[in-house]
Amino acid sequence: MRYQYDTIGERFAESKTTAAFSAADTHTLLGALDELGGVRGLDTLDLACGYGYNTRLLARGGARRTVGVDISAEMIRLAREHQTHEHGTDEHGTDGHGTAGDRPDIEYLVADAAGLPDLGPFDLATAVYLFNYAPDRTSLHAMFRSVRANLRAGGKLLAIVPNAGAFPRVDWSPYGVRILDRLPEGDAPLLKAHFLTEPPVPFEFREWAHADLAEAAVEAGFTTIGWQPTRTPPADPVRDEAYWTAYRAWPVSSLMTCTA
Repeated sequence: MRYQYDTIGERFAESKTTAAFSAADTHTLLGALDELGGVRGLDTLDLACGYGYNTRLLARGGARRTVGVDISAEMIRLAREHQTHEHGTDEHGTDGHGTAGDRPDIEYLVADAAGLPDLGPFDLATAVYLFNYAPDRTSLHAMFRSVRANLRAGGKLLAIVPNAGAFPRVDWSPYGVRILDRLPEGDAPLLKAHFLTEPPVPFEFREWAHADLAEAAVEAGFTTIGWQPTRTPPADPVRDEAYWTAYRAWPVSSLMTCTA
């Protein structure tokens, strides 16, 4: 499970930019950042950064420093590649600052969130679908401790986490992901799923209850833990209000907010 995104590669980027659940996640995260007053001047950490979509979002918002971290070397390679395309390169193939694809305010790092080095301190950490990849309770608690250790006192963690208990009662296929099976094993059930790209891409993750996540956050030293329902983008001709109303009845994710 740890390195499945090494093989998923660009298919994940495709899902991120086309799937409805990803659009709702981004809308939810942007709303939460707005409520915090934005990120201008903050030091920010983006965990499970994938190909850097949210990392670049934080940098564009005016963060003073942004570090994107992922366990997958292939995802970090893609993050740098996408960064190059977005930021532009000079005649030497660099971004004008001597680095191939890294802006001066963005750094990318291959690392396991369960054992992060000392990268901070940061004012804000984001984690979009990180904790559901913890294979066991020990790793889950280690992830939260690593995040907390890299935050300043009063720093915030914004985490998009899957909602447990939907399968098999609800089908998320209209929103870009299909759960195929649920195997009750270990500390949390293992879910086997597909990103509904063309062709579909298999992946798997652990179905941690929200109570498990909150327990790990408290143990790590976070002082407050809160939950918010997902927010959906405005209706448009492709995804009308009825579509988003159905999604909000059985959303893929929730927003977990923690204060260090």
